[in-house]
Amino acid sequence: MSEGLPDAKADTIEVREVDTLWTIPNLFTLLRLLCLPLFVWLLFGPENRQAAAWLLGALGATDWVDGYLARRLGQTSEFGKKFDPTVDRLLFLVAIVAIMIDGSMPIWFGVAVLFREILVGGAVAIATVFFGMERFDVTWWGKTATFLLMFAVPGFLMGQSSIPIADAFTVAAWVLGIPGLILSYYTGVMYIPMIRDSIASGRAKRT
Repeated sequence: MSEGLPDAKADTIEVREVDTLWTIPNLFTLLRLLCLPLFVWLLFGPENRQAAAWLLGALGATDWVDGYLARRLGQTSEFGKKFDPTVDRLLFLVAIVAIMIDGSMPIWFGVAVLFREILVGGAVAIATVFFGMERFDVTWWGKTATFLLMFAVPGFLMGQSSIPIADAFTVAAWVLGIPGLILSYYTGVMYIPMIRDSIASGRAKRT
């Protein structure tokens, strides 16, 4: 709730939607997307793993900002609801592939993360486009798994940099990465009945 505003007005701000694409939250999401080429350049151009890791960590840490801005400014939009998670997934997938190519992440770990993301993302996309699935919110466990992996991935990269405490980052990456990977597959299984129910709900509304 925003300071100085009564609860009723705050609730109104949170649910109001706008029709335009050019909102502050969407521009912030676009800015995060434009950082992706910079990340790839830092990693393969000057081969500055430390700078690339810090940038990737910053992108992960600001994942919540666009959603907060949309609610706080009353600029929620249907486009933003799709644009934000799409950019998040693209940043995540490209970062993992790039770090695997760089050799800073174990191949098996990267493949396991990619397989889950492609499997679940593909299932959601197919269910939405071809079966009219209604959009559903990510579970708390799903958000937790994403949070752990978002910091584990740059941790592997930092662990292969030249900083004195590189080994500590590698340990932290494993401490965060293994639970995050397990949780991600657990939530993937949890999404199966949610997808089924959302498809049934979409069909019921159309009929």
